[in-house]
Amino acid sequence: MEVFLVIGGILLILIGFIGSALPVLPGPPLAWLGYLLLRWTDYIKDNDGYNTSLWIMLFLVIVVTLLDYLVPVWGTKKWGGSRRGMWGATIGLIIGLFLGPIGIVIGPFAGAFIGELTSGKQQQEALRSGWGSFVGFLMGVGLKLMVCGTILFLFIYYLVR
Repeated sequence: MEVFLVIGGILLILIGFIGSALPVLPGPPLAWLGYLLLRWTDYIKDNDGYNTSLWIMLFLVIVVTLLDYLVPVWGTKKWGGSRRGMWGATIGLIIGLFLGPIGIVIGPFAGAFIGELTSGKQQQEALRSGWGSFVGFLMGVGLKLMVCGTILFLFIYYLVR
């Protein structure tokens, strides 16, 4: 049974990493659930700090999940973007996933730019707004990846110590 819990935890954490870049999957919450699965194995002792780290990570997951909604809006507003620019960045990311690593980087920017153009903005203004959407999106993804990376580190730490 322990092997299944560990494998399930690893799979959830890996899906959490993928979900950090894909807007349709809740990355950090899935990774945290994977970390939680380790609780029911013999790798965890009672007074080894795991419970404390579990609660701290839950707090960080909640904060990052909330910030994930606020940071792109902040980036878009800061650079004069619109809701279409944010949607364009999201759609650009999804299309970019099929184009490899470069597509993942270029997709959100191109999508935000096109989204801003379709809202009636001039090219220069759309570039600026697209950049704001892109920066906000990348900041959100970066925060989620940091939390998932920390969860992966802690999972491995408690698994191999």
